[in-house]
Amino acid sequence: MAHLFICPSCGKRTTETDRNAGFRRQAKGCSNCGFGFLFELLDDYYPAPNAAFFVCDKEGRIIGCGRGSFELTGLADESVIGRPAKDVLGLRFDSGDDYVATVLEWGVRQLSKPVEVNAEGDIPAKAKADLFPAYDDDGGMLLILTPTS
Repeated sequence: MAHLFICPSCGKRTTETDRNAGFRRQAKGCSNCGFGFLFELLDDYYPAPNAAFFVCDKEGRIIGCGRGSFELTGLADESVIGRPAKDVLGLRFDSGDDYVATVLEWGVRQLSKPVEVNAEGDIPAKAKADLFPAYDDDGGMLLILTPTS
């Protein structure tokens, strides 16, 4: 059975038959840019060209910034790494729900959630959030924010 993966750094989609690199439990890395791990998708997913990628740990702290993150927020990787995504990105979901907590707690994806992004020192911007849980023992999630007009 083929599994669909996406790289949080470069956005490249791949189809693999195995989730691990060889016989080890180590996650597959990106063959395109060399990023250390990929996120598995349950359905095919096509991010917009201007989408911003953020990788979070099981506590919701940003551990990696990918393609489009600086363009959306104006924040350098060093200023966001290790900080809670909801706080540093100023995420306010239109429904008032906390989709970050839902994804981290329940391990379910949330797609096309309207959100306001108000990164530090920036003006608020409307976006669409797609959140994917990490399907490994470490937990975490992939947060993809696509600006909307």
